[in-house]
Amino acid sequence: MSLKITIGSRGSDLALWQAEHVKVLLTDIGVETKIKVINTQGDKIQNIGFDKMEGKGFFTKEIEAELLAGYIDLAVHSHKDLETIQPTGLCIAAVPEREDASELLLIRKESVDPSQLFSLKNGSVVGTSSARRKNQLKLFRPDVEIMDLRGNVPTRINKLRDGGYDAILIAKAGVSRLKLDLSDLHVEELDPRYFIPAPAQGALALQIREEDLELREKLSLLNTEEVDLVHLERAILREFQGGCQVPLGVHAERKEDGINLWVSAAREWENAPKRIYMQGNDPEELADRASTLLRSEERSSVFISRDLDDKSIFKKLLEENGLKVEGNSLIRTEAISLEEVPEYERIFFASRNGVQHFFDHYNGPKVRNADAIGPGTASALKVRGVEVGFIGDGPDTAIIGADYSKQIKSDRVLFVTAEQGSRKIQNALPKNQVLELIAYRSIQLDPGPIDAGILVFTSPSNVQAYFEKNELTDGQKVITIGTTTKETLMEFGIRSVAIPWASHELALADAVLSSKNGNDQ
Repeated sequence: MSLKITIGSRGSDLALWQAEHVKVLLTDIGVETKIKVINTQGDKIQNIGFDKMEGKGFFTKEIEAELLAGYIDLAVHSHKDLETIQPTGLCIAAVPEREDASELLLIRKESVDPSQLFSLKNGSVVGTSSARRKNQLKLFRPDVEIMDLRGNVPTRINKLRDGGYDAILIAKAGVSRLKLDLSDLHVEELDPRYFIPAPAQGALALQIREEDLELREKLSLLNTEEVDLVHLERAILREFQGGCQVPLGVHAERKEDGINLWVSAAREWENAPKRIYMQGNDPEELADRASTLLRSEERSSVFISRDLDDKSIFKKLLEENGLKVEGNSLIRTEAISLEEVPEYERIFFASRNGVQHFFDHYNGPKVRNADAIGPGTASALKVRGVEVGFIGDGPDTAIIGADYSKQIKSDRVLFVTAEQGSRKIQNALPKNQVLELIAYRSIQLDPGPIDAGILVFTSPSNVQAYFEKNELTDGQKVITIGTTTKETLMEFGIRSVAIPWASHELALADAVLSSKNGNDQ
């Protein structure tokens, strides 16, 4: 005879979708169900932000009380709403397949500015009541005004449409599950490695009484292989001693070489977060290392071989975490005359310097579309009104080249590059499809020794400029922007090098903040 149980759920559209979804999953494994709607504190109080509400468990306490009393047999929760320590007598029996954990920035079309980060116009009003979202948004876009936003997913989106905000932040999972039409809005999907989601975002938690062993055995069939990553993210939340309203983002991904982990944490949302990135194979060990690093108060000085301006996210994030930062390029660049530009179907920029020298000296037809080696170069193109198609992802240019070769079909590609530039991306393409335009050359300066505790090198030419006349001193740590620069460091005998998860400044800052505690990648 099949099991017959009652599912407890909140009454919002999303919560009921989740409950109905679980009902279908349970029917497939021989469990009959009915759904009971339960109102929670979070549903009743709609006029203040979560960070101003007292206590924890805003969306769960009433449901858990009914579960313990026996009025329901299974509670379906958004996993990110749950406390990390289960009430006595309850347990999480299963975590079904997880939805995409990314955040969406929904923008009114009149508030879109492609030249700005996240395509959001300067000084916009952004709606969110999440301390985590407020914390990270202020890091990336200090110019925006943040206003609290409450309500279920459709209600929040309608408040945006009504003109109360220029944009709102919302989880992609809820929009995807409800299949909402967003065609009247501009949708920016935020990279979860960049804008880090809540621990277990996109995952459901199926909560039961510990004593219900038969139901627990049935529910175990619904667990997915990603359950250990959800537990890892939740373990860091538990160590951080917070609930869903703390400014903590955690995101774990499983790759061929193991687990990659990103964390963004702050005690108050107004404070700059501490970000870390690390790799490993054991989720429990990764959680321990991350928690230790988050508690670390070690201070250091950092040198980066790049001129930094006041808008530099690298400089801002590190200085607000108490590090002393010096940024100076160890080379200067010199433009090369662009007398003739070959005809091409696509154009690829291999550096921000290439963007600068090309557009400063190019007098041909307007370039409307281009491809870029990474987010930094893409941003430099967007500022000049260029729409960017392909954007390289990661620090390994050989991998970027392989990915790019799959995109171009039979198009001829013009590579705007330096005289001494790496040719790894070009080498991944058929020779008859590769054109080159040498836009500039690098000229080494003559730097003296640098006594910073951490040295960050952003190109092979900067490495050559420094180590042809200087040596690494005891205790200095080295971070390189990518594999090509690492190869140049190895030519100088430097092998203990940390490589960030990507080549842009945010990833470089993550590598610096994660370089303590022996976290070389």
